[in-house]
Amino acid sequence: MPGPVERALRERRDTGGKALVVYVTGGLGDDWTDTVRAVADAGADVIEIGVPFSDPVMDGPTIQAANDRALGSGATPSSILNQVRDLDAGAPLAVMTYYNIAFRAGLERFAASLAAAGVSGCILPDLPLEETGPWVGVADDAGIETILLAAPTGSDERLARVCERSRGFVYGVGLLGVTGVRSELAASASVIAERLKKLTDLPVLVGVGVGTPEQAVKAAAAGDGVVVGSAVVQRMLDGAGPAGVGELVSSFRAALDGA
Repeated sequence: MPGPVERALRERRDTGGKALVVYVTGGLGDDWTDTVRAVADAGADVIEIGVPFSDPVMDGPTIQAANDRALGSGATPSSILNQVRDLDAGAPLAVMTYYNIAFRAGLERFAASLAAAGVSGCILPDLPLEETGPWVGVADDAGIETILLAAPTGSDERLARVCERSRGFVYGVGLLGVTGVRSELAASASVIAERLKKLTDLPVLVGVGVGTPEQAVKAAAAGDGVVVGSAVVQRMLDGAGPAGVGELVSSFRAALDGA
């Protein structure tokens, strides 16, 4: 049966809309949980909570800086999940972090801790497809939707295997490189969405390099929606507060709804 992440995204798609998934760095500021609520109120269908890691290989300068600040203030995986446990967000939650966090905690324990905190999905971007077996087994048993990334360099055969193994949605990587806001949307963003849509009925969302509402509309055109991260996290770093972040997310929601 589809989990909460997949159900929310399918509902948006089935009603003719484009889905919006928003990334928020966990532990970044004392009001980060209020920011999560503001993001949900602003129209995010699903919220990714980044669990900071010291070597975030997929992430660019903005999220690296957010990780450093959160870690410097004492944020840990346990402290973030403890706060999430008491968080009535108003939208399904997924965690995005790196495999070392899950491995060090113990895969079964990590999956159980996500479920106990009310988290529905998990993204581990540095876990290769060929090595997902041990994690996805315990994640499936715990009811955690493992969301896999699909790179624009993947062959059709590999992308098909990514789609088959992914739960919740398929995360189409919009460009080669790390996360961050770019002046223009990469052409590969639309290409990866078109390729994935031919391979799966799961919701297909494009992320990485989607930094403005206009870029979100372009990226979502060929797929089912977008993932927005660095633009939101930059607002958090700038001290915009929950209201300021919510205002930005509302602009993305309005653009997608008006497309």
